Amino acid sequence: MPIIDSAPALDQSVTMSDSQSGPDVPAPTGGRRFVDEDLRGARFIGCDLRGAVMRGADLAGAELDSPWLLDGESTLLVNGVDVAPYVDAELNRRFPGREQRRAGSPAGLRAAWAGVEQAWGSAVRRARAMPEGSVDASVDGEWSFAQTLRHLVMATDVWYRRAILGVEQPYHPIGQPIAEFEADGNDMSVFAAERPSFEEVLRVRAEHVTMVRDFLAGVSDPDLLAERTNPWAPDRSETVLSCVHVILDEEWEHLRYAERDLDVLDARAADAGRA
Repeated sequence: MPIIDSAPALDQSVTMSDSQSGPDVPAPTGGRRFVDEDLRGARFIGCDLRGAVMRGADLAGAELDSPWLLDGESTLLVNGVDVAPYVDAELNRRFPGREQRRAGSPAGLRAAWAGVEQAWGSAVRRARAMPEGSVDASVDGEWSFAQTLRHLVMATDVWYRRAILGVEQPYHPIGQPIAEFEADGNDMSVFAAERPSFEEVLRVRAEHVTMVRDFLAGVSDPDLLAERTNPWAPDRSETVLSCVHVILDEEWEHLRYAERDLDVLDARAADAGRA
């Protein structure tokens, strides 16, 4: 299966068109053009496909996953219909409590966090009941369940401890950084080199969940409006509320990934049992 993992420059558009336009029609300035190409099974990883156009394309079995699709400003047109709102509504149906992730009041945020805790509690119980080794199993090169929990530890460190509290070195050693963390020149030595036990992961994760719960228990409306600095882009300002929203987004997106991969592992175990 070919893997396409190099994204075009952010100011470029990518155009996929059918042959009806004719090979002599120039591609949009800065864009690329694919005509009558066989891209079956291709994987686009981390690519910038904003504004991409597909005409007469066979998309049977295609799978799209974009955590930024539902940021309130994006659209995804399928046969002229913006399906983003439908995707959002379906995810809310599948993950009760997710619909509260944009709460703007202290009480609303407390309810939103309670929903996160309940959803992740169910996922952890499911993972622990699966065959031994499942929590450390990777599906298609994605993070394992344990690594996902470790990344959420880091997400809390970044957006709560660093962004909201202003802690200069906020990272717990158990945290799981994204690949770009080291590539961007950040110090990887703050993270443990050895893989922690799952029980240790659960303990640290529980501590971080409690941090957020305790913070929200005492936060006020004026507190939420206080300005903060974006931890990844110091030239951009945030509010305490927007930082909390990022934490909530991280929780729900990674729960979706985790449940998706647990489904795959369950299916593999069932297939092995029938063999």
